[in-house]
Amino acid sequence: MSIFKKQINLDGSDTRASGTLAEVLGIRITDIGDDFLRGTMPVDHRTKQPFGLLHGGASVALAETLGSMAGWMCLPEDGSRCVGLEINANHLKAMREGEVIGTARPLHLGRSTQVWEIRITDRDDALVCISRLTLAVVASR
Repeated sequence: MSIFKKQINLDGSDTRASGTLAEVLGIRITDIGDDFLRGTMPVDHRTKQPFGLLHGGASVALAETLGSMAGWMCLPEDGSRCVGLEINANHLKAMREGEVIGTARPLHLGRSTQVWEIRITDRDDALVCISRLTLAVVASR
């Protein structure tokens, strides 16, 4: 049984990322499972630091994008939303090219907070970055 109460379209018709950092960085949501949300981000001129490696901030942007979207998808259709309280990341492997894949899974889904683990890997499933995101659930006004 799925943890998600809301769904998004993976066919490109969902325009929530339009005009956002996710669009600028080339982040795409690619898969939704019963308890995870997965997306990709290219390792290219938009996401590298000056020394040619994947920028740690880009990895964190991918992690927060996936965790925040997954958190929102877990909320009921009552206008409430999720906002980030804290995020941390450990960068474990350098990337110079290709694509990274992020997978967000919940560690805690509470009434007022959510905690998500986001694993970012390369195409061979080697861990590039591990991140934990804490979200506050905010009621609609």
